[in-house]
Amino acid sequence: MEVLHPQAVHKDARGEITDLVQRENINAITLITFTKGAVRANHSHKETVQWNYVISGQIRLVTQMPGDKAVETVLRAGDMAVTRENERHALQGLEDSCLMVFTRGPRGGDEYETDTFRLETPLIK
Repeated sequence: MEVLHPQAVHKDARGEITDLVQRENINAITLITFTKGAVRANHSHKETVQWNYVISGQIRLVTQMPGDKAVETVLRAGDMAVTRENERHALQGLEDSCLMVFTRGPRGGDEYETDTFRLETPLIK
């Protein structure tokens, strides 16, 4: 997992412009909401990379590369975490939260489950 803290690239009296993802082929952009305590994912993807941008709330993210120890972090509004190919991941809403996911690889519509591999042992129960 790579945690990013995107910064504004342009700021003036009208507001700010912040580039979240650059120079990537994005196959899907997904909006996900969490109720407090809700757990999502507990899976991995063989071909898919995901940029997880927190719009509101706080989200606990646990990731694990094969053969490594699990890594845990808390993401807050404005934070973004990148999960790579084969990286196991699970997310939990620490409060009602909203997350936008930018995906390179199979994800949207009828491709949703084609590159999703459920974990036998969840990272978050």
